[in-house]
Amino acid sequence: MEFKRIAIDTSKHVFTLHGVDPQDRVVLRRELKRAQLEPFFRKLLPTEVVLEACGGSHHWGRFLSELGHTVKLIPPQYVKPFVKRGKNDRNDAEAINEAASRPTMRFVPVKSAVQQAGIMILKTRDLLVRQRMQLINAVRGHAGEFGVIAATGTARVEALLERVAGDETLPEAARDMIALLGEQIKDLDIRITALEARMKQAHKANPVSQLLETIPGVGPIGALSLALTVDPAQFRSARHFAAWLGLTPRERSTGGKQRMGGISRAGDERLRHLLVTGATAVIRHVKPGSRNASAWLLSLLERRPRKVAAVALANKMARVAWAMMTSGEAYRGTPAVPVSA
Repeated sequence: MEFKRIAIDTSKHVFTLHGVDPQDRVVLRRELKRAQLEPFFRKLLPTEVVLEACGGSHHWGRFLSELGHTVKLIPPQYVKPFVKRGKNDRNDAEAINEAASRPTMRFVPVKSAVQQAGIMILKTRDLLVRQRMQLINAVRGHAGEFGVIAATGTARVEALLERVAGDETLPEAARDMIALLGEQIKDLDIRITALEARMKQAHKANPVSQLLETIPGVGPIGALSLALTVDPAQFRSARHFAAWLGLTPRERSTGGKQRMGGISRAGDERLRHLLVTGATAVIRHVKPGSRNASAWLLSLLERRPRKVAAVALANKMARVAWAMMTSGEAYRGTPAVPVSA
């Protein structure tokens, strides 16, 4: 049987297929177990296969592409409007197929295994940093229960641990538990330092990352994240890239009246956070006559709150980064990396 398109609603063990023929008539509604998926697609002639974009979908995208099929990944938020009444796997697969039939639908490129591995290093560091902060807050909170107070900041944790360990008035169980948390913090410090050293090596070996670091407010981690995550060819302009990052206002206009709200917060949350944090650092030290004090930024700070100005500056940084990656000589010699799903 000839298929025009097959949509797959993925899961860990059961995959729901929804296929249509060249006349867009439904000719396939079937559920396959994980072990049955490979033999099924090996027997098919090359066809278009559509999945929702997620971490696991890139693996299936690579596998199906090796079999000769054309694979397309759709962001989940673009599939949701096509789900009919009553959510189940069959309706989800049908919605994926319906969304893929739209001529203006946007798709996510399939990442290679090497690209996913490089991004995983960045995500692992972020996870360890969050875990370290949780432990630090736990230490400060438990110590505060016994009247031992310390100022915020990672650098002040070691002194707090020493104070608790040397305070004989505290119960032994409390000192032991806080010491245990302190050991976990030190272990995470070692692991984070090792990951950061690995990231610095990757940054030095990546000409795109080195180019992006020249943008005020973009450090090695932000530059490497942009270089590994973003393919500028996927965006028609710098403004489209900034909108994908969620740094543009969400519009609620109707009846000819334009109403602009807060930023949309769409796209890659991690990249948006890095850019806004970098912009905040620039604004914190900006003053008339300084290197980064442009007339535009100084005027903006006079008219708008600093947080609003930081988002506006992050938007501008994103557009500059897109322009650099698009026209920079360093980018031309570097393999493209798809946009994160």
